[in-house]
Amino acid sequence: QLQASGGGLVQAGGSLRLSCTASGGTFSNYVMSWFRQAPGKEREFIAAISWSGGRTSYADSVKGRFTISRDNAKNTVYLQMNSLKPEDTAVYYCAGRWMGGIVTTVKSYDYWGQGTQVTVSS
Repeated sequence: QLQASGGGLVQAGGSLRLSCTASGGTFSNYVMSWFRQAPGKEREFIAAISWSGGRTSYADSVKGRFTISRDNAKNTVYLQMNSLKPEDTAVYYCAGRWMGGIVTTVKSYDYWGQGTQVTVSS
């Protein structure tokens, strides 16, 4: 089970840090990712981190602004979001995939959090 938190309302240029805590299973065996879905749009990949934390991948739209990290001792993955833009407004979801490499497709992930709303005002 994945529980996401940390969303909220922020002005453009501001920052937020999302957290996603896992319960059950061995967290360190999971590739973890963040996706987002804006109203009327498909869910899109944002960032992923390997099970060891040694590799990361980002969508071009957030590269250089967002940072994904994980703390396996706390069963938690984070998404630090800086220089937020109004177009970053969406519901953000964390997702987990057992072992394997980093992938960016929705259907590749086995577990999903409930989503947390991020709203960036202009």
